[in-house]
Amino acid sequence: MSRRTERLSHFIRDEISDLLHREAKDPRLGAFVTVTRVAVSPDLQHARVFVSVMGTEAEKAAVMTALDAASGFLRRELDARLRLRHSPVLSFCYDDSLERAGRVLQMMSELSAGETEGQQSGEH
Repeated sequence: MSRRTERLSHFIRDEISDLLHREAKDPRLGAFVTVTRVAVSPDLQHARVFVSVMGTEAEKAAVMTALDAASGFLRRELDARLRLRHSPVLSFCYDDSLERAGRVLQMMSELSAGETEGQQSGEH
């Protein structure tokens, strides 16, 4: 990834996060949406926005639908805020990496608790 696309990815991530939390009027886009990263194509025409959503499967589906519906609004706002010649077409992708990391941490703490119990019962 070139330095330019990397910088643009960071700017887009920050601006979309701000727009979702301050400007979005859709109630499906509550505070449970986190923009985890943005991947901009080398020609700067497309941007894949990866989002993490906390909630039930139905809430996650509703958020993804709302994001797709809001993509035109978000693109216009990005164009105005970043003053780009051509703002990239936005596509939203669900990112479950935060959930997977949480499960790994939970499993590690359970293993650690099991080792501690095993060591304590072995000492007696």
